[in-house]
Amino acid sequence: MVEGEPPLKHKQDCDVKSEHVPNGCGSKDLELGSLGVQKDIVKAHSDVPKSSDKADFERAIELTKYGKFHYLLLAVCGFVSTSEEMDVISMSFILPSAQCDLHLTTETKGWLNSIIFIGMMAGAYTWGSVADSLGRKRVLIASSFMNAVCIVASSFSQSYELFMLFRFLNGAAGPVIWSYFAEFQPKSKRGSMLSFMAAFWTLGNLFVAGLAMLIIPHDIGIVTPIFTYNSWRIFLLICAFPSFIVAALLCFLPESPKFLLSQGKSEEAIAIFRHIYHINTGKSSDDYPVKHLIYEEEHLTKEEKAKIAKRGKFKNMIFDILDNSKQLFVSPILRNTVISITINFTFHIGYYGLMMWFPELFNRFEEYANIHPGQPASVCQVTDYVIHNGTQVNEERCVKEIPGSVFTDSLITVAAALPSNIIAILGMDRLGRKFFLVFSTISSGICSASMYFVYSKAQNVAVSAVFSGVISCGNAALDCLITEIFPTNLRATGIAISMVAARLGGVIGNIVIATLLDQYCPAPTFIVAGLLIGGGLLSLFLPNTTREPLS
Repeated sequence: MVEGEPPLKHKQDCDVKSEHVPNGCGSKDLELGSLGVQKDIVKAHSDVPKSSDKADFERAIELTKYGKFHYLLLAVCGFVSTSEEMDVISMSFILPSAQCDLHLTTETKGWLNSIIFIGMMAGAYTWGSVADSLGRKRVLIASSFMNAVCIVASSFSQSYELFMLFRFLNGAAGPVIWSYFAEFQPKSKRGSMLSFMAAFWTLGNLFVAGLAMLIIPHDIGIVTPIFTYNSWRIFLLICAFPSFIVAALLCFLPESPKFLLSQGKSEEAIAIFRHIYHINTGKSSDDYPVKHLIYEEEHLTKEEKAKIAKRGKFKNMIFDILDNSKQLFVSPILRNTVISITINFTFHIGYYGLMMWFPELFNRFEEYANIHPGQPASVCQVTDYVIHNGTQVNEERCVKEIPGSVFTDSLITVAAALPSNIIAILGMDRLGRKFFLVFSTISSGICSASMYFVYSKAQNVAVSAVFSGVISCGNAALDCLITEIFPTNLRATGIAISMVAARLGGVIGNIVIATLLDQYCPAPTFIVAGLLIGGGLLSLFLPNTTREPLS
């Protein structure tokens, strides 16, 4: 335990400051303090002898060494990331099959793709803010369990309206996993490990695509006049299992020590460091060299302490949520917040706006090719045929059994992201977050514009695969960058607000594509291209966080 350390007060204390990020203590005076004072704080921390039993957070996490605990943490958190991506991307594989059961049009398909993002907009902010007040671990367990229950319920839904409701509630269980995982990582490993965790999104995509290929094309399940439980519903049910599993696995992991320090619980934080040290090295936890954690303490007046105590736990939580949100929109944090919101919005219009529609486009090419074998056609020509002469206009021609080639093409597309994820893991801490984000957004923007010029199914799959690969690099870089630019006591809230913008981008991307694809086909690909490139270049105005300490 920490010997002789004074008790810390909630949201008053933090451990490390840096020149490029605002003070993490929630104190306006400190937050707006001079750059010289911040430099002195950093210098004071760096002057702590390495042989001393005192250390700041970065030194403390480094002394736990890097080993079994961190790889176990990566496996569990990566599995959480996988389950979240499965929740989102599974809808894109359901749309062609559910078209007959739920009487879907292009417009209603767009809303089905979008509803989970609308739920995420509410859930990301709510859960993220609560995580900054009550802790990362409890929120992660609750949201994972809620995800699983909502997916199961949606698989049993027999109407479009009820299905929409459960998809919304599924999205409302917002993620906090990035804050949690990043706060266990030393600065030298943080970029590569966050990129590694981002690769689990690709594994989620692969798992969903493979599962869809194995299950959805087959005529299995129960069909009666009043109740239907067919292949795509069984597929959804299986997609819920990972969320149940991760909810259980998270119970065995500790709370974030960085969060505990922000709450003034230094003894609990150092106990976790000792536990990590024991797992990583095999030595006794008593051998962990750090006995005291360095932080700056801000003293509250008696009146302020009495006011906090009088409010009670629940009111303090609500007050913290509102206060955290307010601090994100006050200088100097305001600049990073606005840029973060803008980048997430533009990036996810492209990422989810196109990725969610790939299986539907593959299915349209397949439908066109069956009637016009060997005849070249652009995306717009294929779409025009489907909406005027195909299944979109004639429900009697609606085919529930989707060709296996549609799922094979989808699997190829998501598999193309694997090499990109490996490159991101190896290069994120060498080349930097901004390099990958700018390169990715420019390349994926070019791919998006190129989709207008493809004239065959093979060309469409090829361009889609390249798009999937390069945008995955950008997704990993964006996750790293946004996780690192906010101070600890505002990190989950900052990421949550950024995710609200990302989900809004997903909503608008899907609705715009659903609307314009049938009405003015050339527009979506060029709009997405412009937004991706513009948003990526905007990242150049954010601070460099590569190999820098978490604030």
